[in-house]
Amino acid sequence: MRKTFIALGIFIIANSTSLHIPTNAYSHQEIPAHVKWGKLALIEANSKYPNAKIIDYLHQGRETKKDTTTEKFKLWLKEGNREFGVFVRIEFTTDSEKVLKIELQETSK
Repeated sequence: MRKTFIALGIFIIANSTSLHIPTNAYSHQEIPAHVKWGKLALIEANSKYPNAKIIDYLHQGRETKKDTTTEKFKLWLKEGNREFGVFVRIEFTTDSEKVLKIELQETSK
């Protein structure tokens, strides 16, 4: 009889505590807008530096002016023993997202 009460007590305690099962919150979130432009920045960098490997990526923000928007990225590349940064600026029309200009500028920092 004592074992029955102990088992019943354990059963009640186990079922009364709430179990927190984390859910994947990311499955319901939208992909940030800069991801699309980041892919384009990577493609452009690969095109200009085909022998380099992109080893780091940073979205530096978005700048909106009147009818245009500029997405800004900094990539870190490695080509042989040389490591260097490349700033990528992608300017596009805000409404249609038509690319107007892509600038790549090397930096040592």
